[in-house]
Amino acid sequence: MGKYIYIDGEFFGRDEAKISVFDHGLLYGDGVFEGIRAYSGNIFKLEEHLERLYGSAKAISLKIKLSVKEMERAVVDTVLKNGLQDAYIRLVVTRGQGDLGLSPDKCKEPTIIIIADKITLYPEEFYNNGLRIITAATRRNIPEALNPRIKSLNYLNNIMAKIEANLADVPEALMLNNEGYVAECTGDNIFIISRKGKVHTPPPYLGTLTGITRSAIIDLCREKGLDVQETPFTLFEVYNAEECFLTGTAAEVIPVVNIDGRIIGRGKPGKITKELILGFRKLTKEVGTRINPKG
Repeated sequence: MGKYIYIDGEFFGRDEAKISVFDHGLLYGDGVFEGIRAYSGNIFKLEEHLERLYGSAKAISLKIKLSVKEMERAVVDTVLKNGLQDAYIRLVVTRGQGDLGLSPDKCKEPTIIIIADKITLYPEEFYNNGLRIITAATRRNIPEALNPRIKSLNYLNNIMAKIEANLADVPEALMLNNEGYVAECTGDNIFIISRKGKVHTPPPYLGTLTGITRSAIIDLCREKGLDVQETPFTLFEVYNAEECFLTGTAAEVIPVVNIDGRIIGRGKPGKITKELILGFRKLTKEVGTRINPKG
């Protein structure tokens, strides 16, 4: 368990790590974040995560006071400080302390928080047997209102759908966009494989986050010679898919075998999905930033 939390250049014990109640991240969800994984001393695709973090910050006019290199060092130092080789890292940048007003102009300095800890999102049996999920009634935010490509602290849209999953006693919920196309799940991207062996995932313009794991799986599919396409599809295509799986930093690659009571394929993880799970797990130890105490 992580014992030390990074806040604005200093480390604090878990019980001493605090921010102001006037921080706009708390009051308004005004900020951005990244979830990052470390595997056997290798922080997986840290550069890509930081690129997305700074891109999200720019989109909401939030200037991060650290350079990308300084932020990279801060992440590595946090993992080292906690003595972890395998970790889940939560990197948060809020607008900082302001007043009770809505205007971000009153926030003079952003707050940077880095947490390194352990995480297990799903038990191993779910990777072996697959998930049962539902489609939420809650629709994904439209990009014109809040672009889902911005990984912001405002996750209420996802949480509302997650509540639906909890009420249905399933671990995840699929979300559609306002036009009825499949977008993504509450915390994961979705892929389906047709009976012709083609791999499909929703394109970002439908209202999906451009996940780091999603991009890695697209690359893996192409390396394997699979025809992978970012194309719109509906629940009809999902129900009739041969295979289905989700991707995310915490979830990694996890099969789905039942959606809304419809059995997907043969009702068990498919061959391609299992190959991608193994391929991704191998990749996590090869691509990324090494944790080096002398670096």
